[in-house]
Amino acid sequence: MKVIVTDHRFESLDLETAILGPLGCEVVAEQCNTPEDLIARVADADCLITQFAPINAAVIDKLKHCRVIVRYGVGVDNVDVEAARRKGIPVCNVPDYCMDEVADHALALILGLTRQIVAITTTVRSGVWKLPVPLEQMRVLKEMTVGIVGYGRIGREVASRLHGFKAKILVYDPGVAASDITRAGYDPVSLDELFQSSDLVTLHCPSTAHTKRMISRDTIDKMKKGALLVNVARGDLVDSRDLISALRSGRLGGAALDVTDPEPINAVSPLLSMPYVLITNHVAAASVTAIRMLRTRAAETVARAIRGEPLPNIVNGLSPTSVKMPT
Repeated sequence: MKVIVTDHRFESLDLETAILGPLGCEVVAEQCNTPEDLIARVADADCLITQFAPINAAVIDKLKHCRVIVRYGVGVDNVDVEAARRKGIPVCNVPDYCMDEVADHALALILGLTRQIVAITTTVRSGVWKLPVPLEQMRVLKEMTVGIVGYGRIGREVASRLHGFKAKILVYDPGVAASDITRAGYDPVSLDELFQSSDLVTLHCPSTAHTKRMISRDTIDKMKKGALLVNVARGDLVDSRDLISALRSGRLGGAALDVTDPEPINAVSPLLSMPYVLITNHVAAASVTAIRMLRTRAAETVARAIRGEPLPNIVNGLSPTSVKMPT
């Protein structure tokens, strides 16, 4: 049995090999960056584990006998899940890893924006002992309305953390019952109402055909003048050009991004030099605990496929027992 890891950023695949080796699996490490790379190197995989490689319809069409595609991560936007469904290949993710890490990172970015931590630190290091921003840029969460877009595992953790800061919390998630949001102590609202009423908007939804570029000139125009934006979800939720324009004009008062479009961010992007913009390099999920859990859960999902057991966390509508068995 050949398990191909299409790409990864780990020092080795020792965890995966320890789980899959005893089942007679050969774990093959690749570093594929393009569909052409993938087509040439993964066609004979019995199972695929992928991180960022583009598993598009052309790649999936060439898979001869793949039982499962597993994504190292929560989002699966690098995989054509519909093409995999048509071919009968389950696509699985690891939805319950890094919740605390990403929620903590979101809160750190929120506090960085509202308390101007980077600007102040930079000023002190330069030898200047004064407040480097207008006083009105020093905001208090207790006085703010925060809009959370996406009330999944991470969105809930962010809301819980913000609750301790006494912010008013609005939530938009069409997939969650309003009663569940109300029961948690937050206000369920429409997306338009969230944009219109929030002092800060934080994104925690997946990248789909419905959510891509959800932050654009049209939606930014609905926001309060000077509102803040935080994105730790997916870079393509935000139209970068419209974001830059809104920051330049003062329509938005600041942004904090762990994800950008494209990634890595363009080295000449104006976002890198804007004073009220914080950018981290897609590291919100990073911790020893989270990465170990991610790799272990991904390998265990493949192990279940090898053993012909029901699969967890299938995202493309196939049955948990739909694993292809060798003939």
